[in-house]
Amino acid sequence: MASVKKFNMDGGELGSLELNDAVFDVPMNAMMVHDVAVALQNAKRHGTHQTKERGDVRGGGIKPFRQKGTGRARQGSSREPQMKGGGTVFGPHPHSYRQDVPVSFRRRALACVLSDRVRGGALCVLNALTLNAPKTKTIAAMVSKLSPEGRKTLIVTSETQTNVLLSARNLPRVELRTASDLNALDVLGATRVVVLEDALPALEKRLS
Repeated sequence: MASVKKFNMDGGELGSLELNDAVFDVPMNAMMVHDVAVALQNAKRHGTHQTKERGDVRGGGIKPFRQKGTGRARQGSSREPQMKGGGTVFGPHPHSYRQDVPVSFRRRALACVLSDRVRGGALCVLNALTLNAPKTKTIAAMVSKLSPEGRKTLIVTSETQTNVLLSARNLPRVELRTASDLNALDVLGATRVVVLEDALPALEKRLS
């Protein structure tokens, strides 16, 4: 059975905690994880790029210069793509980059990357995270103890906590996600994953 270390906010180790093997001990499926990660990245693209083709460029009603005697190649319109200020050939236009990925694939990919973090010792459990008021210094001190490498840390909570959100948003290498919003791309982008103990049942219910 998969197990991880359990800590408190002060960085003190509270022993180990056994996890659900159906969620945190899943074999890695690299192809599925790759497909889901690409789909999640494409979903972030706005697809609002727009270029003007020959018919969209203003002007071009008359020949730019006479047919013969100039020593230049003949041109019929200033809208031609090879002319300065002309239209663009096969330029991009607004469209959606979204890809249809089954929900079961997304859940399975998330379980794969979480299991990989557990096997690599990059995932730990935090017994509680409570703040009476927004305090960035408190979150920064906690992260420095749980993730001493100073790399990107992902904190997974059971639900949105306003004080925690306001405290962590100014930290450049700290991301905050709830168990219901967590996806494979979030875990792949983090070096250290910190899961609150009360978020484990929500993750297990969602992914098992």
